[in-house]
Amino acid sequence: MLSVATSKVERLMNLVIALLSTHGYITAERIRNSVAGYGDSPSDEAFSRMFERDKNELRDLGIPLETGRVSSFDPTEGYRINRDSYALPDIELTPDEAAAVAVATKLWESPELVTATQGALLKLRAAGVDVDPDAGLSLSAPSGLPGLRGSEDVLGVLLPAINAGQAVQFPHRAGPTSPFTTRTVEPWGVVTMNGRWYLVGHDRDRDDTRTFRLSRIGAEVRPVGAAGEVHRPEGVDLRAIVARVVSEPATGVQAKVWVAAGRATSLRRIGTSVGPARLGGRDGEIIEVDTGPRGSLAREIAGHGADAVVLEPEALRQEVLTRLRAAAGEVVS
Repeated sequence: MLSVATSKVERLMNLVIALLSTHGYITAERIRNSVAGYGDSPSDEAFSRMFERDKNELRDLGIPLETGRVSSFDPTEGYRINRDSYALPDIELTPDEAAAVAVATKLWESPELVTATQGALLKLRAAGVDVDPDAGLSLSAPSGLPGLRGSEDVLGVLLPAINAGQAVQFPHRAGPTSPFTTRTVEPWGVVTMNGRWYLVGHDRDRDDTRTFRLSRIGAEVRPVGAAGEVHRPEGVDLRAIVARVVSEPATGVQAKVWVAAGRATSLRRIGTSVGPARLGGRDGEIIEVDTGPRGSLAREIAGHGADAVVLEPEALRQEVLTRLRAAAGEVVS
């Protein structure tokens, strides 16, 4: 029983690696021939049943599995994972959660899993699958938590202090070339946003709430005072505090976008539904989305192809069409 479960987990992991690490869509036949775990299917029917179950399981797990034409010349249906939707949103870590992530990271860096990933990608390449070098799946082991490189020791001191309710003192600089100044802070928590890590707390020197990027905190972090003296205020939203400091403000300009039923999950997360609507004979709904920084929303919408259509404003619609035509030209060439 244990060997069957292990085989299934390995097969699903291999499938996720394949669908995340390739350009475009991969056909079911290519998956059968190149992804470890499917080649032993005794018949086409057995493979079809297995693959259908695996697809449903990935979708049940919330993995955004998409279907589409392999190319403009080949109408065969293929599969891929939308990497933008697959990526986790920024998260706020409690000390216990951060410790769990650190343990998981060490596990991922283990030789066994690194070797498994290397083997999966090499098999894909050997089978002729076009592996995307920007897919985020490397043939070398990752080092440290994402966005934390060089600040591991700082986090290692901050987390126990937050957990113990103890103030900390550290050198900090406002910018990469600014001089260090000593700050004494009552730490409330650590937040990740836009790929960076931030400490949020009450700055005793400024007598105000402050946010500190971990990469700008010197290594000489030390607890000060007694444990239990620091208490995070009730109802404080650490993420909102960081967002006010580092996030780009909303433009206030709303775009209306039609999205197909059950598709474009990442767009749905950042938009507000206006109501159901049919477009081109397909069921869907219209959502309103803040246009935000120039280019970012157009790139996001274009990534969903025919599953997301800009209704207004016209400038955004044209920008998305330009991106889609450019992508179609690359496929044709």
